[in-house]
Amino acid sequence: MQNRNPNKPGRNPLASYGKYSAMAFQMGLIIAAGTYGGTLLDDLVNIKFPVFTIILSLAAVAGAIWLMIKELSNTNNK
Repeated sequence: MQNRNPNKPGRNPLASYGKYSAMAFQMGLIIAAGTYGGTLLDDLVNIKFPVFTIILSLAAVAGAIWLMIKELSNTNNK
């Protein structure tokens, strides 16, 4: 039977936790920045329905997911 070690030999397992925690923090910051930018634009244009908030928050979520997929595919290739 093969030895199934999810970490590469000689690699610190805390490094993986740190990397994935940083990705989650980065994802949250991207979404928060998109939502905040949308609210600023809505206030600047003085629209009653929050169009820019909805558009920018959804775009930020899509961008954060794309960035996470890109980082995970680079991690799996190494």
